[in-house]
Amino acid sequence: MLNRKNRLKKFGNQMFFTFPTIFAFLITLLIPFVYGIYLTFMKMDTVFDIPTFTGLSNYVTAFHDAKFWESILLTIKYSVISIVLVNALGFAMAYLVTSGIKGQNFFRTTLFTPNLIGGLVLGYIWQFVFVQSLPTIGKGFDIAVLKLGWLGDPNLAFWAVIIVTVWQYSGYMMLIFIAGLVGLPNDVLEAAKIDGANGYHRLVHIILPLMRPAFVITMFMTLKSTFMVYDLNYSLTAGGPYDSTTMATMSIVNKAFVQNQYSLGQAEAIILFVIVAVLSGIQVYIGKRGELRA
Repeated sequence: MLNRKNRLKKFGNQMFFTFPTIFAFLITLLIPFVYGIYLTFMKMDTVFDIPTFTGLSNYVTAFHDAKFWESILLTIKYSVISIVLVNALGFAMAYLVTSGIKGQNFFRTTLFTPNLIGGLVLGYIWQFVFVQSLPTIGKGFDIAVLKLGWLGDPNLAFWAVIIVTVWQYSGYMMLIFIAGLVGLPNDVLEAAKIDGANGYHRLVHIILPLMRPAFVITMFMTLKSTFMVYDLNYSLTAGGPYDSTTMATMSIVNKAFVQNQYSLGQAEAIILFVIVAVLSGIQVYIGKRGELRA
């Protein structure tokens, strides 16, 4: 009887601390996700319509939607470039601010600050920079590249989104790299220095291999963030010009709420989720396997 009371008390204590989290997870993630899958098998043009069962027709339509797959390919291109630049710059900044330079704490704070600005606000700020500030500077100093209207050119607008993305996320990734660099074993680095390894050889042959776990984390986070980008995409270019910067998430939102094809948008959102889940799983698997080999 006493053991039963203890078990009940222990269960009650566990539920007291875990139930709010479980409840929030169910309400905000699991139930909407399951309901979203259910809607993909229905015909529902707006959120106010009564769902009508149509089977797999939404998925068939999604797989034949050329614009959706164009936005997927554009998102993959955007993500690959952003992942490389964000992680390269983030690691470079982390390496710099852990090298013992004067004022490194100030630089850490300054370089991290862009990540604190929300995507919508960030987009509007950089919209002003690309539309007003850069052309003015370009005209004043006669710099041809800066004179161009970046957000009005299909190619330059794409690179404008990448520039803002790198500026926003590299500071956050820098913190993860700093944690990894601070945790490196000093005895290994000192031994390599005594054996005559210069800074370049220590970086390439010791530091980078030991930093693989940090790279696995930062690449996963960058992959997720870039594939699901919407607020920055919306506020900076709104998908223009001529849909040249319409990423997958914006294409799905437009399909569901602008073009009034809610169920089709849900189906495309599930397809995007599967693509991101598969790519993230592959990236983590390859990273972890390489980590074990190292």
